[in-house]
Amino acid sequence: MAAEKATRSRSAKPAKGGDAAQPAAATGVAAAFTRDERLDAYRQMLLIRRFEEKAGQLYGMGHIGGFCHLYIGQEAVVVGMQMAQQPGDQVITAYRDHGHTIATGMEPKSVMAELTGRRNGCSQGKGGSMHMFAPDKGFYGGHGIVGATAPLGAGIAFANKYRGDDRVCVAYFGDGAANQGQVYEAFNMAELWKLPVVFIVENNKYAMGTSIERASSTTNLSQRGLSFAIPGEHVDGMDVEQVRAAGSRAIQFAREGKGPTILEMMTYRYRGHSMSDPAKYRTREEVQHMRETHDPIEMIRARLLGDGVSEDDLKAIDRKVRDEVNAAADFALSDPEPDASQLTTEVLI
Repeated sequence: MAAEKATRSRSAKPAKGGDAAQPAAATGVAAAFTRDERLDAYRQMLLIRRFEEKAGQLYGMGHIGGFCHLYIGQEAVVVGMQMAQQPGDQVITAYRDHGHTIATGMEPKSVMAELTGRRNGCSQGKGGSMHMFAPDKGFYGGHGIVGATAPLGAGIAFANKYRGDDRVCVAYFGDGAANQGQVYEAFNMAELWKLPVVFIVENNKYAMGTSIERASSTTNLSQRGLSFAIPGEHVDGMDVEQVRAAGSRAIQFAREGKGPTILEMMTYRYRGHSMSDPAKYRTREEVQHMRETHDPIEMIRARLLGDGVSEDDLKAIDRKVRDEVNAAADFALSDPEPDASQLTTEVLI
């Protein structure tokens, strides 16, 4: 009965096995974007892409220390979901969080300053790459504990329901976290109490460095909530329009008091798990194939050209984005580091 209930609420396509580089087709038909919406999505994804490229450069130059997980290739997921959300909705994610912070509206210079450990970073230079935080933007952090965002996101959603404020929490985690026990505890509680939360599995196929086919006995992660009667949907996470369509359905479902949904976003990261990962577990040909056939920015760019937007207009957007990212880097490198007296402020001791 649980599986039947979930299937009636959302259709879920079975995963296609054997092709680690091929995103699955989205369920349902995407609502058409207007020309302006496509331009906005293009700019947002391009901003995240250029920001991450610059972050990679600064890391190589020694200006960013510690772990650094880039979001290059996955931009359509967070941009599409943000377009589906309403003001006041919340976001919580794992440690690959730069793209999420920017998508929620944080200034790139504040994000870059945090990456470089500077005073005017979004966490005053104390969180770094993995621990950004901006509740004023509805962003409740990047979190380094694998799978923690599911119970934490359910907790935020519980507060929403308790207050009756009509907000929905969007909780992101990766395919590598999908096998964590705390994730299933969160699923159970979220459905039991019909919490307004959407669980996003950003399935980039390789977790930290192991193919999902080798790590999971079942690879259609959208169906992981069926035993709890949680509906799931398999989504092409490289297509921002498909992402927004699926996100809109799930968020509306939650806002109507019907409980959680699991959206498995089939996506792909072009870089390794972190800057220290050479990604030898996949071939260069596979990565190149994804860049050439499924790049989220090139996909929306082609649609814009079809809408009559000129190459010159798109190049102008790219120039403005590059200028913004370069300005963010200049700001971060000139911003002072936190004073030693700030070591014990804004932290629990």
